[in-house]
Amino acid sequence: MTDEKWMRVALEEAQQALEANEVPIGCAVVQGGRIIGRGHNRTESLHDPTAHAEIIALSAAGATVNNWRLERATVYITVEPCMMCTGALVLARPDRVVFGAHDPKFGCLGSKYNVAVENRFNHSFQVSSGVCASEAAGLLQEFFRQKRKKMQWRDGRVDDGA
Repeated sequence: MTDEKWMRVALEEAQQALEANEVPIGCAVVQGGRIIGRGHNRTESLHDPTAHAEIIALSAAGATVNNWRLERATVYITVEPCMMCTGALVLARPDRVVFGAHDPKFGCLGSKYNVAVENRFNHSFQVSSGVCASEAAGLLQEFFRQKRKKMQWRDGRVDDGA
């Protein structure tokens, strides 16, 4: 039940991303029963390819506890993290990572790769998946449905309105 409670916070962040026309992924970092960092994708608004939900939430968490090491923390992410974000998680050193929906194209905690089982890094963490997965996947499906709906054919080309 606790995992679902904190994943709902990450889902709120993902909803904010959706409303801002960003890929709806959210993240919450919890330590000692309280949220110490949260974030959602902001790559479009910040014009920054590294502005993923996890990076923003990890940065906020580090600032909150005044330490980049997030030991004894659990990170909740709506969608399985990519290679960049998984690397950041390894560096941040949480005890546990919980994600909702799997990402077969970019996921690095079991789908495309499984960095969590690598023993070549200085840190590893426990991984749980599938928490609120249908809600997380639903947000992604809604986002891409809206994107497809906006696309129109003009002069034989797809126009995305940009």
